[in-house]
Amino acid sequence: MNTPFPGSARIVVIGGGVIGTSIAYHLAKSGVNDVVLLEKTRLTEGATWHAAGLVGQFRSQQNLMSLMNASVRLFDGLAADTGQEIGWRKVGSMRVAASLDRWQELLKSHSSARAVGFDMALLTPGEAKQLYPLMRADDLVGAAFIPEDGHVDPYSLTQAYARGIRKYGGRVIEQVTVTDLVRQGARIAQVVTDHGTIEAETVVNAAGIWARQLGWMAGVDLPAAVVQHQYFVTEKTSDIPDGLPAFRDPDGGYYAKPEPGALAIGGWEKTTDTVNPRDGFPLQNARHLFDANVDRMEEVFLPAAHRLPLLNDLGVRTVINGPIPISPDGEPVMGPVPGLDNFFVACAFTSGIAASGGVGEAAANWLLDGDPGLDLWAFDLRRFGPLQAGRRFLHDRAVESYTRYYDIHWPGQEPTSARAIRRSPLFSRLKQTGAVMGSKFGWERANWFAHGDIAPVPRHGWDRPGQAETVGREHKAAREAAAITDMTSFTKFEVTGADACAVLQYLAVANVDKPVGGAAYTQLCNARGGIEADVTLIRRAADRFWMITGSALGVRDRGWLDHGLGLVAQHWGRAPDVVIRDITSALGVLNLQGPNSRAILQQVCDDDLSDAAFPFMSARDIRLGHAPALAYRVTYVGELGWELYIPMEYLEYAYETLSEAGAPRGMINMGYHAVDTLRLEKRFLAWGADINSDYTPIEAGLGFVIDWEKGDFLGREALARQKAAGPSQRMAALLLQDNLPVYGGEAVSHAGRVVAQTTSGNFGYTLGQPIALAYLPADLARTGAELTVQSFDRACAAKVVMGAPYDPKRAKILC
Repeated sequence: MNTPFPGSARIVVIGGGVIGTSIAYHLAKSGVNDVVLLEKTRLTEGATWHAAGLVGQFRSQQNLMSLMNASVRLFDGLAADTGQEIGWRKVGSMRVAASLDRWQELLKSHSSARAVGFDMALLTPGEAKQLYPLMRADDLVGAAFIPEDGHVDPYSLTQAYARGIRKYGGRVIEQVTVTDLVRQGARIAQVVTDHGTIEAETVVNAAGIWARQLGWMAGVDLPAAVVQHQYFVTEKTSDIPDGLPAFRDPDGGYYAKPEPGALAIGGWEKTTDTVNPRDGFPLQNARHLFDANVDRMEEVFLPAAHRLPLLNDLGVRTVINGPIPISPDGEPVMGPVPGLDNFFVACAFTSGIAASGGVGEAAANWLLDGDPGLDLWAFDLRRFGPLQAGRRFLHDRAVESYTRYYDIHWPGQEPTSARAIRRSPLFSRLKQTGAVMGSKFGWERANWFAHGDIAPVPRHGWDRPGQAETVGREHKAAREAAAITDMTSFTKFEVTGADACAVLQYLAVANVDKPVGGAAYTQLCNARGGIEADVTLIRRAADRFWMITGSALGVRDRGWLDHGLGLVAQHWGRAPDVVIRDITSALGVLNLQGPNSRAILQQVCDDDLSDAAFPFMSARDIRLGHAPALAYRVTYVGELGWELYIPMEYLEYAYETLSEAGAPRGMINMGYHAVDTLRLEKRFLAWGADINSDYTPIEAGLGFVIDWEKGDFLGREALARQKAAGPSQRMAALLLQDNLPVYGGEAVSHAGRVVAQTTSGNFGYTLGQPIALAYLPADLARTGAELTVQSFDRACAAKVVMGAPYDPKRAKILC
């Protein structure tokens, strides 16, 4: 080596693929010249070197699309910045639909694209064939064309990032193998290599197909698997014109990337193989390829040859069957690693080339500012827990995600692998009564209940087939009689200690300093006022609180609590006296809702449940029959009701007792799909869909939660400024005048101009019409305003309601 091996660095990035080099490039360009990138062989020699290099920007979520858009913007000017050509060809991309269902999916995508100002054109089969003359189009329904897409050379792109790192003062060191990560408490203190040890302030794991092994060095399991992905390159021919767009035929399960005079054809087959799931991908296997798999190649070739007939006359020049990383849900894994203060991960990118520019920018922001600059929950490592990182679960879900990559993604479709793992004590009983289960963070939860002649099997379709007879029935019961839902999967934390109240007062926007038995619905916000968590806090004793959050949000929300403890410690100059314990597995939860819920609960409980004795948003210990329970009077559906927290061993008895009392009063089982239709009528919000760290409580219409009199709290200054100035956007409910299916993501227009995108949507069975939520510009956020919502290829009028469309005065709740 020409320069001495570094003994220290501010940030060490491990992995010289396209993701690692992009992160280091953006860090260096941001002014971090003390960044060191380590690569154990040569740059690109993991999965990057054999990638196809397709750059497709469209994603179903706006922020994920923003990452891809950022990549394209970067590719446009990267060569000028670094002096390295990257082979970027913005030839566009085409996605064809060979079935009506696939065409509906493209129509839905087109509405979402319009909502975010993304250029996506819908084409007839004839128009598509003009742009892609090689294909057979007589059996197509239509196609979509994205002109800003294209393809890039992965090797050249990575080398450009590396040049940029050096240009801005960082270091790229190849042929250095990391052998250990030395932990000191909650930090990685040293990166040990075969060339020496580096003292590191921050360590980034961008090791691609070796990310899981690198995680093991730090004592953590990462949900990053490795599978085989195969494509072949045809012989050259003059029949393949220059400038063809990239081509995707998801009904056929394959893509075609133009090469000079040839095509690279690959796909997401219905069978693939994971690679060394027990021990990880061998560290010594750089530039590794597997033997060609003829059966898998045939699965791709046959539909490709049908659509592109010239393939029948071309030979295969080469077959590439290489390792690629993948997560349990097929999306990348990014963010800080829970339990470690300075370990960041960016791995499991199946589309790493296309994402690299945006990911590098977001990761640099996250590392330097503690915030990626936009909500990336769909990529966040904290969406997974130890279960998902387990070897067998990871293997099963990774393979399923791979094989479903080009499937139609039906609304509400559930995974089929690694199921029935985390079960409530009521699981078997609910299955016997017709429950059709969904999966959330490993928990089995009832989505809806079959009855009569309706089969208890999932039904998929763009128009919610059969929902009125099942979900609509449960919805009606909750509004008119009573319904009971097993919500045992709620994540539950116990926060104790002398400083518990003071810490929670600082982290929450609401006043949580209630008398024992008091409860607060609140948001936990960041310094910008963005909503990091949406939780309930119940005071169980002077120094003891329960925090209730969503089934899949435990890792994230626990991480935010730990982050808050660190902020408080810095402010106080000492560690607060607080202990946080996860009590999820100790308590089952039954949610009893509906106008008859008080009478049902009163029949099996000796306590006074009247409104005067047991007011809304209060909790007390009761006996439910013989079983102890904490009864918390609250609702997420807009009716009189209670959440009942019951020791797990009593849950089945409690359910039997309530069922016996409830049957004569019309109580039935209710699943989570009906909860969704009910909460939308009340404009109750869901974290991850309607609220996240990009939105504030004031914008979301939750300003009433904020207690401005309680003193300082995290985010107060930013929220006070927004309150004084007025938000530029506000959450509103949209009541559609036609019966069109809405799911979230639809374009919202005013006077012919797109002004918003819906965040969620469903059919309101009490209102008798579809309902969607959206953040509207402030000048349009007024009750009675008339807008237009595009659902698939249809548009209809929608009226704005700023409050709750159903029971706006809360008479049904406060009774």
